[in-house]
Amino acid sequence: MNLTKVLSFAFFAVAAVLGYLLWKGVDDVVEQEKRIALLEAATIEKLEMLRDAQLAYQASNGKYASTWDSLRMFIETGTIWLVQRTETTKLLDYGAEETKVTYDTIGSVAVADSLFSPAKFPDFKMDLLPVVPGSGGKQFEFFADKIEKTGGYKVSVFEIRDPAPINPLRKANNNEKALRVGSRTDASTEGNWK
Repeated sequence: MNLTKVLSFAFFAVAAVLGYLLWKGVDDVVEQEKRIALLEAATIEKLEMLRDAQLAYQASNGKYASTWDSLRMFIETGTIWLVQRTETTKLLDYGAEETKVTYDTIGSVAVADSLFSPAKFPDFKMDLLPVVPGSGGKQFEFFADKIEKTGGYKVSVFEIRDPAPINPLRKANNNEKALRVGSRTDASTEGNWK
């Protein structure tokens, strides 16, 4: 074998190895981005479920749950009252209208059956609801309080937050952009992923 053939085989082998390493590097980045997207979608779904539970808790108790244990107890044993609202409008002699609104409680339903029914969430597990997907068992951070707004009135606020984001962009500035629902400073129930 002459030197040209030996060098050709060597360069071909080096080019093949470098090509594989380049492909593998790009493929690893794409797979990591897919994994992050799937875990964030699962986290958002759980945050939406927790928000719904917080809203039901607030409607029943006049405040938000500040711990997972109090929210869990409400989900397991609480009830949501079913109220029917009817309006009747009567035309008065001088052209004005009089509207009478009546409320009638027609029953109740368990919180777990209403918010987390098997038809809507077939694989629902209460123990896993506060656990952040892909975190190795870490739980969401819960916060609830009343804050004073301008004018002196107080409003209830809550925030449920991912304590350890997987996405490197969300980790910047001490997890400033971590996925969360609600706000500590404003009466909002929106998530920051919108």
